[in-house]
Amino acid sequence: MERPKFAIIDPNTLSVLGLKQLLQNVMPIIDVHAFSSFEELNTCKSEQYVHYFVAMNVVLDNRQFFLDHVRKTIVLTASQDKQISGFKCLCINVPEKDLVRSLLMLQQGAHPHGHNLPPLPETLNKQILSSRELEVLSLIVQGYINKEIADKLNIGLATVITHRRNIMDKLGIKSVSALTIYAVMHGYVDINDI
Repeated sequence: MERPKFAIIDPNTLSVLGLKQLLQNVMPIIDVHAFSSFEELNTCKSEQYVHYFVAMNVVLDNRQFFLDHVRKTIVLTASQDKQISGFKCLCINVPEKDLVRSLLMLQQGAHPHGHNLPPLPETLNKQILSSRELEVLSLIVQGYINKEIADKLNIGLATVITHRRNIMDKLGIKSVSALTIYAVMHGYVDINDI
């Protein structure tokens, strides 16, 4: 099966680059294309995209196209207060943790258990962490600090730090946001527990 294609249409280059990276972390099987304008999107086959992540002003200027594709469109807003009726909206002016959580909730709502998505590559499906490392990972992404994790698991603080370092080394992940994505996507943590 071909990799699903997502389009980001936003004139803000920094926003596009950041969102592209987050989307690829949330769903490593997708292919993300970026466009600075609706006209640029139209030079490609716009129907090939599974989802459009679109700046609010682009949606407003090209409302009929996006109304025709409302189920595929996610409007990027500057605040929680600014919404467009009938569209799914994603506020991008929030801390990284909140944005990741919103993306994961969108993914789980639209594609529960990978529905309508191709399977993950075999290497991404393998369990490479020990049971104890998975327990530590779960507590990290739920927001517990090292001392609290040590107390919950009845292990030493140095052991938690070692597990944390091993988890990050094995996964090649350096941020809690990326660990959160990994844990949710692999079913180790429910998005509602974060």
